[in-house]
Amino acid sequence: MDELIIVGGGLAGCEAAWQAAQRGIRVALYEMRPAVQTGAHRTDHLAELVCSNSLGSNQLDRPSGMLKEELRQLGSLLIECAERSAIPAGGALAVDRGLFATAVEEAISNHPNIRIAREEVHSIPNQPAIIASGPLTAPDLAKSIQDLTGQDHLFFYDAIAPVVMADSIDMNVAFRGSRYEEGNGETGDYINCPMDERQYDAFVSALLAAERIPLREFETEIPGGVRAGLQRYFEGCLPIEVLAERGTESLAFGPMRPIGLRTPRKPARRIFAVLQLRQDDLAGTLYNLVGCQTNLLYSEQRRVFRMVPGLENSEFARYGQMHRNTFIAAPRLLQPTLQVREYPDLFFAGQLTGVEGYMGNIATGLLAGVNAARFLQSLPTLALPETTMLGALCHYITHAGLETFQPMKANYGILPPLEKPKPGKHERAMQFADRSLQALATLLPRIHPSNLEKRPHD
Repeated sequence: MDELIIVGGGLAGCEAAWQAAQRGIRVALYEMRPAVQTGAHRTDHLAELVCSNSLGSNQLDRPSGMLKEELRQLGSLLIECAERSAIPAGGALAVDRGLFATAVEEAISNHPNIRIAREEVHSIPNQPAIIASGPLTAPDLAKSIQDLTGQDHLFFYDAIAPVVMADSIDMNVAFRGSRYEEGNGETGDYINCPMDERQYDAFVSALLAAERIPLREFETEIPGGVRAGLQRYFEGCLPIEVLAERGTESLAFGPMRPIGLRTPRKPARRIFAVLQLRQDDLAGTLYNLVGCQTNLLYSEQRRVFRMVPGLENSEFARYGQMHRNTFIAAPRLLQPTLQVREYPDLFFAGQLTGVEGYMGNIATGLLAGVNAARFLQSLPTLALPETTMLGALCHYITHAGLETFQPMKANYGILPPLEKPKPGKHERAMQFADRSLQALATLLPRIHPSNLEKRPHD
């Protein structure tokens, strides 16, 4: 039996490697770091979380929570690792980055069917492979992918939020609490920095006037000299300064909306806007500025974010930044099984496919790993039902119109409509979830590793 090559040791690549290895497939997992760095990663760990430490909602009546439950049912390694390294985040699943990466790397390193190769892959392998090289694919491989597709790549720029030291936050001004929780102030998973209208207006004015970081060469040069067909931001990751350009109150009605929060010191007084901070490590020493992904100069980040009440003396553990993100023309290239239409032994997974968010990366890695194993076992590959969130994501990226195709996160809009929707928003969300899990249950016996044919390796 051929060895399965997986290119990229991120979320998608690690999940794919685990799923294939669990099904008896010999896997070679290639990760170019630390020999070749990306400009955005900080460590050489597998499954490093580059942006937020939150994997999104953990609630079944949310699209991300629905996808997580599907992944639990499908036996996702990375969801298991995330839950073992979880830190408080209200209804979300957030992790200690270091513990999460360590847990994933230990599992992958200790699997008898997985070989980790710390070297760069320069071209698409001429054998069964999964390409999960991520948004910062190295130039040679990007050029090889471009040659395969016959299309220019599409690019957008992803942005990272700053992280501050917890003990530098003024808790005489800021307060703890999650939206709509009773007794906000002493408890709660988020730290909230409230603003009145004058403070908010001053912050927005400073944000709009602040100087931005010029994009670096690796962010402006197209890998392999290929020209980009399109450059744009993904709507869900707009830098805060770009969002502020849409209107004076765009932040107050967006990431800084104060709904569901009351300051404990003056509970009757309405908060005009709020900047929330989410715990970023297990020890609770670091906090992420929620919704504040940015491309401002580091000195400007210090100046502007210290205008926020409670952050006047904040110490930055990490500044925000932007990095290039790359994805292929999946509707032209891929089947819903994540196989390349013209080369059934070649799969793509992760952000390269046009899915967005940590959950989409993990989910497509899982499906690519399962299907690569099935292909190598001479079993039919699987397209999940469109009534599941993973099936709907894969259907979207393989059927969307190329003229309007852009990255997609888990959301109810890509699911088939309900036959008899209930009137309440929560009730409809639970209908989607119930329908998904029922459809998935019929497939689980075919997907489970123990039910794959086990054939001797060469």
